[in-house]
Amino acid sequence: MRLHEYQSKQLFAKQGVPIPRGEVAETPAQVRAIAEKLGGAVAVKSQVLVGGRGKAGGIRLAKSPEEAEQLAAGIFELEINGLPVRKILVDEAAEISTEIYLGVTNDRTQGSPVLIASAEGGVEIEEVARTHPDKIARAWVDPLIGLRDYQARNLAAAMELPRQHWSEFSQMARGLFDTYWNSDATLAEINPLVITRQDQLLALDGKIVIDDNALYRHPELEQLRDLDEEAPSEREARGLGLSYVKLEGNIGCMVNGAGLAMATMDVIKGLGGEPANFLDIGGGAAAEKVAAAIQIILADPEVNSMMFNIFGGITRCDEVARGILMGLEQVPREVYLVTRLVGTNEELGRKILADAKMDTASSLVEAAEMVIEAAKMGVTE
Repeated sequence: MRLHEYQSKQLFAKQGVPIPRGEVAETPAQVRAIAEKLGGAVAVKSQVLVGGRGKAGGIRLAKSPEEAEQLAAGIFELEINGLPVRKILVDEAAEISTEIYLGVTNDRTQGSPVLIASAEGGVEIEEVARTHPDKIARAWVDPLIGLRDYQARNLAAAMELPRQHWSEFSQMARGLFDTYWNSDATLAEINPLVITRQDQLLALDGKIVIDDNALYRHPELEQLRDLDEEAPSEREARGLGLSYVKLEGNIGCMVNGAGLAMATMDVIKGLGGEPANFLDIGGGAAAEKVAAAIQIILADPEVNSMMFNIFGGITRCDEVARGILMGLEQVPREVYLVTRLVGTNEELGRKILADAKMDTASSLVEAAEMVIEAAKMGVTE
């Protein structure tokens, strides 16, 4: 679950990270009132859960409340990467001297959190890693011990941060790490963290991504979810207990098990196809759940073929087969379908599908080749 900038910075502030004064508005008039309250130049910042807001005109600087209102009126009319702007954060403008990147995420190769810092703040960290990998400093944090002061100082030294800022930087690094740790986040970043002309450190922007699997421990964070920013299909799938992510391809995928789902997508991609989604129906999925998953996938107009890859351990292949037929009865669209069933009751499952004149495959590669060929030809069932 991703949080808006204003939500992320509010969580940072609770851990002692300094942020600009600011408030959120939903109308241009509210933007003007907030700017008057802040009493000077302000940053007018669209709140949408995508990157590239600045390039799209969603972040502007205003020198007066009147200008802030005018800019806000234009920003509210924008769609940034397909998302409408419904909220604007009005922050007190800062006079920037230096921009820094500071973030913490999971390093699966090391099995620990890693704190990342770069003197190339204000730029996407992926771009910095690609063009100037020597500009990135890292510190791996033992989850049983937490971030140590010397690690933050080492990062400050690696960035050649002026020594008078080391203590304040260490406090901000600890506040960022504590936010990440306490909220079960997979990413928490400040970009940019700036040194102002008044020689103060300030978190101008913030981003937090929270592990959905940990939200049961954080009902207060679950309430921050912005449903308007999510694809309706993903929202529906979550309500049904399905793990679903919409992609840009035309081959629908329904698989039981996250690892098998990833492998299925890799095989399709490797053989020249384009997966339209990630969907894990989980173990022991009943026919009704399978049917609901089919409806979600086929609601995507880009999908012109579909592949089922089921390993029947807890999940029974015959139950999945019945769910497939049930789901197709409830969906008016006709697309090419191929199914690979392996495991518990696979013979019965294949018979159910064969009786319904549906294609089956004995291997993942065979199924992928069949569905890719159909997708390329635009074949319907």
